[in-house]
Amino acid sequence: MRHHTQEDIEAAKALISPPGDTLSETIEAKGLTQIELAQRMGRPIKTINEIVKGKAAITAETAIQLEMVLGISAEFWVEREKNYRLELAKIEEAEKSTELEAWVKFFPIKKMQTLGWIEQTKDMNANANNVLRFFSVADEKSFHKCYYENIYEAAFRISKVNSKNPYAIAVWLRKGEIQADEFKVPAFDGKKFESALVSIKKLMAEHPVDFFKRLQSLCMEAGVKVVYTPCLPKAPISGSTRWVNGNPIIQLSGRYKRNDSFWFTFFHEAGHILLHGKKDVFIENLEYVGEKKTKEEEADNFSIKWTLSEKEEKEILAAAPLSKADIVAFAKKFVTHPAIIIGRFQHKKLVSHAHVFGREFMKPVEF
Repeated sequence: MRHHTQEDIEAAKALISPPGDTLSETIEAKGLTQIELAQRMGRPIKTINEIVKGKAAITAETAIQLEMVLGISAEFWVEREKNYRLELAKIEEAEKSTELEAWVKFFPIKKMQTLGWIEQTKDMNANANNVLRFFSVADEKSFHKCYYENIYEAAFRISKVNSKNPYAIAVWLRKGEIQADEFKVPAFDGKKFESALVSIKKLMAEHPVDFFKRLQSLCMEAGVKVVYTPCLPKAPISGSTRWVNGNPIIQLSGRYKRNDSFWFTFFHEAGHILLHGKKDVFIENLEYVGEKKTKEEEADNFSIKWTLSEKEEKEILAAAPLSKADIVAFAKKFVTHPAIIIGRFQHKKLVSHAHVFGREFMKPVEF
């Protein structure tokens, strides 16, 4: 049953007949009761009753006993049982397929296919199986256990109050895991990673064409995996940090396609790695509360420190009004990028997003 409706399944259930129906009709025709049949076969009455009700299968041994008592060949009973179990399995498979086809509609299938994350097909049953393979799980329950209820439970619960789709978020995070799995890195070294941030800060200030490959390389030497995963519909995530198999993963989307946003997000995620535990999963752009919110604020402060500190910001503001040359000079002095300065002022509404320096210094992030 490849394509089916719920009505088809219910009709199949109504029509299917267990071997017990045939057995019940046979003993009635021969004037026997279940108790008498059980006595003649030397079997407990409970066993005969369960066969009649379809709860127990007719085994080869039972089939031979039925042939001896009822005169109907053992082959008949074995074949009757086999056909029943096959039809039952088909119905169960159809029910499973129908449930999966409904479940898979929660996922951004078209975008996943466009990005080449799963194969192109319009068959919803095939799409469901492709999604299961993508997550490396056997069924819907396993997905919920491994990805919905366990690792990302908090994030999903929060996301339900807005337009974000927890299934799309799961896809985005899972793709990051798949990408990270391609990298072989040494054991995580916190001191080495913190030292690498000095070189990464210089990389931020220069923002060369190959910035991302160089960023990945610097992080990998400290046991940190950095991957780029494009945003998905209803999963507008800037970045995420989590630990998988002993190593931290920083997953970035380049959501705003601006260098200032990219670098702030990177250092924010780096802050989570150096400041917080291995059990937490941090997903940016979700509205956290309580302890998780505090940790997000701590990561923000960590990023501010590395991109442009409050003290450095005050020094720049004290020199206002600023010329293009002033901004470039301050960026060089504080080892940052001019876009970081403009981006900070835009965030604090000190300058408009249409400011001419913003258009000049903000560079598109290309991976």
